[in-house]
Amino acid sequence: MAGAVAESGRELPAFAGSRDPSAPRLAYGYGYGYGPGSLRELRAREFGRLAGTVYLDHAGATLFSQSQLESFTNDLMENTYGNPHSQNISSKLTYDTVEQVRYRILAHFHTTAEDYTVIFTSGSTAALKLVAEAFPWVSQSPESSGSQFCYLTDSHTSVVGMRNVTMAINVTSTPVRPEDLWSAEERGASVSDPDCQLPHLFCYPAQSNFSGVRYPLSWIEEVKSGRLHPVSTPGKWFVLLDAASYVSTSPLDLSAHQADFVPISFYKIFGFPTGLGALLVHNRAAPLLRKTYFGGGTASAYLAGEDFYIPRPSVAQRFEDGTISFLEVIALKHGFDTLERLTGGMENIKQHTFTLAQYTYVALSSLRYPNGAAVVRIYSDSEFSSPEVQGPIINFNVLDDKGNIIGYSQVEKMASLYNIHLRTGCFCNTGACQRHLGISNEMVRKNFQAGHVCGDNMDLIDGQPTGSVRISFGYMSTLDDVQAFLRFIIDTRLHSSGDWPVSQTHADTREAGAPSAESQADVIPAVMGRHSLLPQEDALTGSGVWNNSSTTVNAVPVAPPVCDIARTQQIPSEKAAGVLQGALGPLVVTNLYLYPIKSCAAFEVTRWPVGNQGLLYDRSWMVVNHNGVCLSQKQEPRLCLIQPFIDLQQRIMVIKAKGMEPIEVPLEENSEQTQIRQSRVCADRVNTYDCGEKISSWLSTFFGRPCHLIRQSSNFQRNAKKKHGKDQLPGTMATLSLVNEAQYLLINTSSILELHQQLNTSDENGKQELFSVKDLSLRFRANIIINGKRAFEEEKWDEISIGSLHFQVLGPCHRCQMICIDQQTGQRNQHVFQKLSESRETKVNFGMYLMHTSLDLSSPCFLSVGSQVLPVLKQNVEGHDLPASEKHQDVTS
Repeated sequence: MAGAVAESGRELPAFAGSRDPSAPRLAYGYGYGYGPGSLRELRAREFGRLAGTVYLDHAGATLFSQSQLESFTNDLMENTYGNPHSQNISSKLTYDTVEQVRYRILAHFHTTAEDYTVIFTSGSTAALKLVAEAFPWVSQSPESSGSQFCYLTDSHTSVVGMRNVTMAINVTSTPVRPEDLWSAEERGASVSDPDCQLPHLFCYPAQSNFSGVRYPLSWIEEVKSGRLHPVSTPGKWFVLLDAASYVSTSPLDLSAHQADFVPISFYKIFGFPTGLGALLVHNRAAPLLRKTYFGGGTASAYLAGEDFYIPRPSVAQRFEDGTISFLEVIALKHGFDTLERLTGGMENIKQHTFTLAQYTYVALSSLRYPNGAAVVRIYSDSEFSSPEVQGPIINFNVLDDKGNIIGYSQVEKMASLYNIHLRTGCFCNTGACQRHLGISNEMVRKNFQAGHVCGDNMDLIDGQPTGSVRISFGYMSTLDDVQAFLRFIIDTRLHSSGDWPVSQTHADTREAGAPSAESQADVIPAVMGRHSLLPQEDALTGSGVWNNSSTTVNAVPVAPPVCDIARTQQIPSEKAAGVLQGALGPLVVTNLYLYPIKSCAAFEVTRWPVGNQGLLYDRSWMVVNHNGVCLSQKQEPRLCLIQPFIDLQQRIMVIKAKGMEPIEVPLEENSEQTQIRQSRVCADRVNTYDCGEKISSWLSTFFGRPCHLIRQSSNFQRNAKKKHGKDQLPGTMATLSLVNEAQYLLINTSSILELHQQLNTSDENGKQELFSVKDLSLRFRANIIINGKRAFEEEKWDEISIGSLHFQVLGPCHRCQMICIDQQTGQRNQHVFQKLSESRETKVNFGMYLMHTSLDLSSPCFLSVGSQVLPVLKQNVEGHDLPASEKHQDVTS
């Protein structure tokens, strides 16, 4: 392999390198059908929606092609398909077509209806559940040791979940480690009783969905014949081969490897349809399956008034309860046809995807920091030597130059800034995750007690990883995708400290080399977002609503009385020693912002009323797409160019944007004409109503796609969840608007200034300011900005008072990629997130969430610029950790 990297640091390992001449030659691309450069042309024609996107989650779900969908929709437009349980002409057409699809599925797996039956299910999980419930288990009893259910620990959750069915009927479940089965294979056959016919079931994956390792298909026959025993128990062994991950990129020959049960999901193979899978059952095992429930279409005859039921003779009809998803089944034909036409078959896909995976593995393994430390830690049981032992999946964690793991959530957020789609976590495979990451059973329990659950973003607990990062390739993946991903790793890990990568040959791995139909130029996808319209200041010109064009307004011209709650909420005397005051003067509020429309531009004020959900009208509205799904700047950066203004006197919100006429939305809710609709914000259900066709048309014109403005119903109360490990004070229950987490977000100017200094460093051309302080502060979309004396001192606070209002500090705001969007232009720049990630070392935190401790709204309450801020330290923060000037013992109001 080309070990050296050019001085510029922008060279990637050669794609076609010094492979072992004796190694089988692998194929890249498909080489026919579209002429020279066929793969790029295939991508442009069939997957145009991927332009500028690097999709590397094919193990999660691969993508459908355009011609596949067109062929299927044309079929539906040209033919009438009725319910296959009816007897009319259209129904007969459906029945016959479905049967043809069954044959096509069997042919795809190199078998016939003489050997296997196809039972359609909603997916591989439903197929596994069917086997668990229908297998002829024998319960343990004084007379019998009972059946055994064994499964490889490197199995999907849906396989492990079968044990709950067996446990309920007193059948023993035994997890088997891969290394134990490999050892048993080496030892050879153990003593068995050929006369014992107790039925046992062994489940294992053809390919690990965690690491991509491919387990021997020879195990099927070895276990069935008794030459290999998962456990030392006499009896008759059946084998379930979980093929869902394997068959997405490889051929499976069931004539050679005759597993008894084979669950699959079709969207893993060609992306569409979803929600459809199958259980392939060997006909010798099918008669043993027992079924209790019977649904429509499964009965030859039954009585409603008596216990009389005769099942259909066909195994498929007996187990397919109700009407199958027959249109989705018909779609499978077009999926198989298109896959064959575009690639020439699964063997070509197997070679192509492995070539990309092998090259990526070698390149990743060779990346080193200047001190020689590895950039990534790859979790694998193979050296990516051949597609027989390894699939196109790479599982890894990113390391810093000290060898510490960087949390997967942080990596995923950075990847999204490069428009790279990958997957993180444990991938529904806790067994493999524990084994590769060294997570003990006790650690899993402790992590759960700490709040970590499957699928969340708690990637590090006490410095130890709870999951990892996975990339996977599909038949339409290209060398450009791989190099864009590698460039992302290099840019974010090696360029960030001013150094470029040092590539070293991976001693134990042969380099991938294959003929390339594409240019080997490095490809970095453009991920800059849409061009700006105009900065916010320009969007305000010609307002007519106020006397000046500034976004900062004193929105309450007549000062009503400030609520008097200080007498009932004095700071407890025992906490007085923890109250801080800066040596250069008191802490005060310097800026106040509200965001009337979620993800749209800020509205800066100097004094603003407070409601029970936070600043009045903060995040009361949001923009949704045609499906009613909330839009954020992650999907639509131009939201920041929508500038809302609230006029409390005229009771209107005026919305402006470059190139659009201003439009008004009333602040009053017309309860008689509003139709309440259900929507979601951060997994919470909220009641909302549509603000009308006029504003909908305005937004749709601006964004160039259907959009609506909706508002949270005033009759709906959304309660804050208990988060951040904070107990709510007695008698308090925070209510939220359409915010993500909490009522208020506070940031510290000193923290902004520290980040500003880190970002605007000198380069070889001298000082160059990339970000202004104002620009940075807007990116963090805070409600309250204070003039703190030390960076991140706010993270040590437990409570604060602002004027006469008192707040509990809930915890830090875990930042996402939205901070990389310039709030005045809508353009993306990943440096902010990257620099913050480096400087904070662990979680990318910035700003603190606040909530009211209690609030008396019997008289108007206001937050104002210039109000004094009195923080109370957390109890575990000692004064000697602070500068002497900040060890202030007196409480000052």
